[in-house]
Amino acid sequence: MNLFSDIRALTVDALSELARDGVIPEGLATDNVSVEPPRDPAHGDMATNAAMVLAKPAKMKPRDIAEALSAKLAADPRVASAEVAGPGFLNIRLDGAVWTEVVRRVLETGTDFGRSDVGQGTRINVEYVSANPTGPLHVGHTRGAVFGDALASLLDFAGHEVTREYYINDGGAQVDVLARSVYLRYLEAHGQAVEFPDGTYPGDYLKPVGEALKAKVGDAFLDKGEQFWLAEVRDFATDAMMDLIRSDLAALGVEMDVFSSEKALYGTGQIEGAIESLRDKGLIYRGTLEPPKGKLPEDWEPREQTLFKSTDYGDDVDRPIQKSDGGWTYFAPDIAYHYDKVNRGFDALIDVFGADHGGYVKRMKAAVAALSDNAVPLDIKLTQLVKLTRGGQQLKMSKRAGTFVTLADVVEMVGRDVTRFVMLTRKNDAPLDFDVDKVLEQSKDNPVYYVQYAHARVASVLRKAVDHGINVADADLARVDLSHLGHASEQALAAKVAEWPRLVEIAARTHEPHRVAFYLYDLASALHAHWNRGNEEPALRFLQDDRSASSAKIALARSVAIVIAAGLGILGVEPAEEMR
Repeated sequence: MNLFSDIRALTVDALSELARDGVIPEGLATDNVSVEPPRDPAHGDMATNAAMVLAKPAKMKPRDIAEALSAKLAADPRVASAEVAGPGFLNIRLDGAVWTEVVRRVLETGTDFGRSDVGQGTRINVEYVSANPTGPLHVGHTRGAVFGDALASLLDFAGHEVTREYYINDGGAQVDVLARSVYLRYLEAHGQAVEFPDGTYPGDYLKPVGEALKAKVGDAFLDKGEQFWLAEVRDFATDAMMDLIRSDLAALGVEMDVFSSEKALYGTGQIEGAIESLRDKGLIYRGTLEPPKGKLPEDWEPREQTLFKSTDYGDDVDRPIQKSDGGWTYFAPDIAYHYDKVNRGFDALIDVFGADHGGYVKRMKAAVAALSDNAVPLDIKLTQLVKLTRGGQQLKMSKRAGTFVTLADVVEMVGRDVTRFVMLTRKNDAPLDFDVDKVLEQSKDNPVYYVQYAHARVASVLRKAVDHGINVADADLARVDLSHLGHASEQALAAKVAEWPRLVEIAARTHEPHRVAFYLYDLASALHAHWNRGNEEPALRFLQDDRSASSAKIALARSVAIVIAAGLGILGVEPAEEMR
């Protein structure tokens, strides 16, 4: 039940009637006609721009269209009034029974209220985290993990078929460095003193890996050149790191559907096949790139390379895919990996990258556009940096990792639910200040607490209602007389609940799960404000002497809690039944 979609449909039908009546021309496109909450709630419940967007193609004054449309809309029993404002906007007020019907629908539907079929079952692959398997996930990875996971849940809620995927970057030189670092820990496990050269990984998290390697192979690799142990240690270390990463993700409540390996692309013909597909389209050629802008690097020299003609698809320059020695560039396996995703039949792809990969966006979009003949859109979402502070000081070190704060550190400090919610309190491409002290405060300034407190408040009302002998089962509350909800504050709270289905569709369409967190904070604010009004106006309190009135008011409160629980579910946060 999306009231905004319902009233928009009513508006479009009314426009069709006006066309049949000869009031406006027939055949006017209504795609840009919208029905939205007005900027100022005092102006009404909804507003439509219909007259404004149709005036020019209709060759009419906006107010003339608006006045005719107003009369049509006002004839519908759901519409209390439709008033023309300014040059031709139309402000709509709905009958109070419409809002109470929303409460009833929420109670009947439960946390599925707001689910949508706008996705129409389209298959979407969301790839996120995809950290190099060289150590535990850090706080930056945490943001990408939470964002990607919440986005996947949101898309599922909006009717898409979603696959969550992790791309293991296990084919590059960094896994060789990992293997050498683990070998040093292996030597250490045998009692040898070791030093970690620059560029290796000295974190304590590799100590148990070195000990595990010793337990597996004994002294077989001691005093041996790396040609004897590098490949085996690399696989052993990568598997150990992926076990650690899976454990970190589990602590955050993130579970992937698919783990894909970069290494598996090599020696299987998949990279060659993807490049050949581009070659067949005339997009691979031998050429020399222009020198980079600005000051030239000392080692730059013009040289012929194998290039992908990515500029044909919006990139700034064509991109090398093969080195002069015949080896593949980093870009080539990424092309092959996305070619595989296209061939798996996804209708759309989403990649979640860290902000440091911003320069990779255009080339990757160009590759997918070329590989799919523009049939499969790729949206790349960048997650900006997280500044973690405690006691006014920025946290940069970890006992386990040595040089960075890990995901496990953050979850240990504040808990999974707080971590997830806070990571979504800013748009993904905006920097995030994560104040450990602030997010543990019990105040309005702490959005996690404020939303959880709203749900817990409703839970406390339900417990008190049960003590008073009132049946609070959702199915029973859905059948009570809701005509008691006539106060403006109650109507406003129900109206806020009614925005949820529209919010879901907008957030899913824009790939912006932070909108859910923002909405939940606003809904919690509306609940708290209504609660506080009850301190001054006893008639607004949820428990009344009149049992019928109590049931109606409790039904309203319960509808708020249901929507909060649904929203928190998308964010991967458990709703609180009581605050500690």
